[in-house]
Amino acid sequence: MVEKEQARITVRVQPNASQNNILGFKDGVLRIRIAAPPIKGKANQELIKFLGDVLGVSKGNLAIKKGMTSKTKVIGIEELTQNQVIRRLEKAR
Repeated sequence: MVEKEQARITVRVQPNASQNNILGFKDGVLRIRIAAPPIKGKANQELIKFLGDVLGVSKGNLAIKKGMTSKTKVIGIEELTQNQVIRRLEKAR
């Protein structure tokens, strides 16, 4: 079975924010504030849900590829090209 090509973005998460929002790219890393606490994977779940909403894809098309317990994560995104992902994230700011 051939794995689908995925867009990938590196994200720096700031948990416990007052609300979810995208701060933008800095040095190729997307900075995001997430309202959930970093306890029992809540911030990761909220990050995937928020990115799915922003990108217009289902959460099933998003996966944390690296950094489950780190503030810096690599997110894999199916069904979108790298350029589509970047354009949608820039618009969402």
